Amino acid sequence: MEFTRSQILRGGLGAALSLWPLRAAGAAGPPSGGRPTSRGSGGPLRLSHRVVELHLRHAWTLSRGTTRTKRNVIVTLDCDGITGLGEAAPNIRYGETTETVLQALAAAGPLLAGIHPSHLAEAHRRLREALPAAHAARCAIDMALWDWNGRALGIPLWRQLGLDPGAAPLTSFSLAISDRQELLQKVQEAAPYPLLKLKLGARGPFGDREIVQTVREAAPHKRLRVDPNEGWTPAEARQHLRWLAGLRHQGAPVVELCEQPLPAHDLPALQALYRERLGVPILLDESALSAEEVPRLVGSCDGIVVKLQKAGGLTGALQQIAVARALGMRVMLGCMIESSLGITAAAHLAPLCDHADLDGHLLVDNDPFVGVKVAQGRLHLPQGPGLGVQTT
Repeated sequence: MEFTRSQILRGGLGAALSLWPLRAAGAAGPPSGGRPTSRGSGGPLRLSHRVVELHLRHAWTLSRGTTRTKRNVIVTLDCDGITGLGEAAPNIRYGETTETVLQALAAAGPLLAGIHPSHLAEAHRRLREALPAAHAARCAIDMALWDWNGRALGIPLWRQLGLDPGAAPLTSFSLAISDRQELLQKVQEAAPYPLLKLKLGARGPFGDREIVQTVREAAPHKRLRVDPNEGWTPAEARQHLRWLAGLRHQGAPVVELCEQPLPAHDLPALQALYRERLGVPILLDESALSAEEVPRLVGSCDGIVVKLQKAGGLTGALQQIAVARALGMRVMLGCMIESSLGITAAAHLAPLCDHADLDGHLLVDNDPFVGVKVAQGRLHLPQGPGLGVQTT
């Protein structure tokens, strides 16, 4: 695969190079026809891990459940006196738990035998072929590999990718489903953020419209995004989207987009809903796990939500972004509940995207890392090598 100078300058060298492992299932080997297995000039790659329990500032309630803590896994990669870090944030929606991540990490060690961290693409290929469903575990290792390489080069990841950190879009701040009193408290706490994302799909007397109206009354100047997390029926989606499209502040639309209004498995319903053009752009999240899935979503949405934890890491996310761009889709960069380690890794890719929703670390009360800073919704990327993350 060849890349023009303009492709490399627009998307960053890393984005261009990340495409080579992307191929049809069953295709043979990398483009050269060989599979590199040689070590680098140093010693063997060593992986270790530890489980961290993140405590949330507020109960995190979505249309499909509530959680108050999150058990993530921190991966450490050592080689040649350099250490890279990565984070796995498993999500039960994709059949992953802390236990499944630990099992996948145990299997990953033998898979990476004989590979030097500088052979990132080959490591990505081996992990993806052997552990296709282990999205979060692959993400942690891939993240650590990129961190290691950036530290070895002595430059931050955004520079390694040829990106301008000042081009990153504003991030939204998410408000989970809650009652009126708690919601008003959350709106007050979110005062520094010009963009709010409202989790919808609520059932009961204080429903979705009441949530939106409450936030609008408390903060009429805020721009809003909504995310039902697959929680609406087609009829509910039509009603809500028509109503949301009519909300205005000083003549401008209040709601700038809606994430995943319908279940991911119901592609015909998503296509039918999108054809109606109800006035609110639709971006699909749960429907888009990998780059290979993006083309089938054409005609069912305006864009996709890319998350490192779904895509299997930075490499998979770069592939998703490149495919979505080639298809003329919008791209939002999202996250799970993660520490500053995982969020900072994602933030390095923000300049490639139209929208950002990188607030998972802001919802945590005991963040074990320091990395990207957020001020008035603006992402400020670290200047240190690799991910630029430090332990607290």
